[in-house]
Amino acid sequence: MSNAIMEEAVEEESHIQVVVPDSEHQLINGNNPSLQMLRKQSFFPNHQGSSRNSHSQHFRALESFMEILAHRHSVYFSTFTSGIYHRDDILGVLSLILYTLTLIPLLKYVFIVLRATDNGEGGTFALYSLICRYAKVSMMQNQQAEDHQVSDFKLELPSKRLKLSSALKSNLENSQFAKLFLLLITMLGTSMVIGDGVLTPCISVLSAVGGIQQATMAEDRIVWISVAILVCLFLVQRFGTDKVGYTFAPILCVWFTFIGGIGVYNFIKFDPTVIKAINPKYILDYFKRNKKDAWISLGGVVLATTGMEALFADVGHFTVRSIQISMCTVTYPAPILAYTGQASFLRKHENFVSDTFFKSIPGSLYWPMFAVAVAAAIIASQAMISVTFSIIQQSLSLGCFPRVKVVHTSAKYEGQVYIPEVNYLLMLACIGVTVGFRTTLKIGNAYGIAVVFVMTLTSFLLVLIMIMIWKTNILFVIAYVLIIGSVELVYLSSVLYKFDQGGYLPLAIAAVLMTTEKKLVHGIPPIFEHYVANVPALHSVLVFISIKSLPISKVVAEERFLFRRVEPKELNVFRCFVRYGYTDMLYEQESFEWTFVERLKEFINENIRCSHVLVNREDGQDEINVRQVEEDWQEIVKRDISIVDEAW
Repeated sequence: MSNAIMEEAVEEESHIQVVVPDSEHQLINGNNPSLQMLRKQSFFPNHQGSSRNSHSQHFRALESFMEILAHRHSVYFSTFTSGIYHRDDILGVLSLILYTLTLIPLLKYVFIVLRATDNGEGGTFALYSLICRYAKVSMMQNQQAEDHQVSDFKLELPSKRLKLSSALKSNLENSQFAKLFLLLITMLGTSMVIGDGVLTPCISVLSAVGGIQQATMAEDRIVWISVAILVCLFLVQRFGTDKVGYTFAPILCVWFTFIGGIGVYNFIKFDPTVIKAINPKYILDYFKRNKKDAWISLGGVVLATTGMEALFADVGHFTVRSIQISMCTVTYPAPILAYTGQASFLRKHENFVSDTFFKSIPGSLYWPMFAVAVAAAIIASQAMISVTFSIIQQSLSLGCFPRVKVVHTSAKYEGQVYIPEVNYLLMLACIGVTVGFRTTLKIGNAYGIAVVFVMTLTSFLLVLIMIMIWKTNILFVIAYVLIIGSVELVYLSSVLYKFDQGGYLPLAIAAVLMTTEKKLVHGIPPIFEHYVANVPALHSVLVFISIKSLPISKVVAEERFLFRRVEPKELNVFRCFVRYGYTDMLYEQESFEWTFVERLKEFINENIRCSHVLVNREDGQDEINVRQVEEDWQEIVKRDISIVDEAW
């Protein structure tokens, strides 16, 4: 039977039969690869090991922030690809960097977007799930009315109803195109972030190792050294992302101290007047002088903002407060000082624009800084690989990614996962991109498109949330669109200009990933009629189980199972929906089976009791008859439960 997988739950002579539609990604069959994955996973009912409760949250937040600085070596080079034509252009670009870092990573993500987490989880799936729970726009065909009774499904909404909110909600619900569009942009944004898992290790390691050029090493050797580092990085992933990350974690403090300190040193030594870049007038002057070239150069400036979308997708491992503290005290000031110091250096050494980062390092600190830079590149790459694994795990839960084995590498942290197939595919893709592109310039073009695309899609979904769910003042929404939204659209237009110079790569990766989308269909499969017609006898208890994902991050264990009885009742045929959030860990087999049977018996008890109470009320029977009815339904409950126990 190609469309169904049948298995007796415990022993061959068992009379409980579980029917699991293969197209629904069910996990009950012992020979099913999906179940093999389930058995390797651990369930954390109390989330005791969650990094959210760890004393190291701020430290791990800094690790994820490393990706913001993953491309610090190539920002000025990617901006001034043809050299510096006017000395004040340096001030214009520095001003662009300062205001872009302030607007997008700091203001948009840290203080606005992080408010839109889905019960602590982030990413485009989280934004989409918030919208789906408020408006009926989900394209998933597996929804039951009872799903909205799950605790985390409910939203805390302001009591005041705004006309604009209702109108937008109504338009979305009545438009099939709008529903499809929301799903597609969510899939596109998620695919782009997964694509970052290929591009970030390439550009981070290649730009860091590029410092060896100071020792007159050939480009080919730099490429192959980068490939060797990447291979080693991916090979050690099986030991656990947590262990790999903490191996290099002590470098974080040294790294931020170095880039901030060297920035201050260069600022004082070369040209303190670059502080004038705080005045946005230099941005206007830069565009007046360079016109189209200034617009094209924005693709280099945007590299200074990379990493925030990955951090948002991985926000479930931290608290929002820890991220805000880390950003405001360390990871925002450090790059500001670094880019300001590099601008001061360039004012005196315009010819060194192609290698500003390493050229601006004082001679005595060069090799120590080179070693720290390589380690920092590994940390940034590791953070992005971890995010990729996490996002793919979410996609698996929603049925939007082919089934692959997920291994939990930590008994302490529930979010630490390793996906072997994805790991080696990422490794091969990184090697191909590094060897094929060879320079950070083209990889930067590709990365810029991925980053700005996701930023723009996030802003679009965030505006919907502001209007429909938060019911934000319309003036604030307009201000957000005009300031941050328009800036992102300008950056998007710039990076798309370089589509044929490597920019096609993330779109190609996203296109491939989006073709893997699978629709979830739940319930009794049509093959059941064929099964009944051809099997001579049914088992004493027959249960159709559908493992389904709700558009929320977590489902509490008490609300996980939803049962239905299929008529006629004498056949003891049931439907069961086992509901998970997209970040929930699945039960181990033994725990799942025991909990499933106990919940089934509870349902039988409640179902029979309720049906007899209703009949009794409708008939208006006297006290003696009521007592008799109670005895009757108790006997029926005992009989049905004993059938389940015998079969089990």
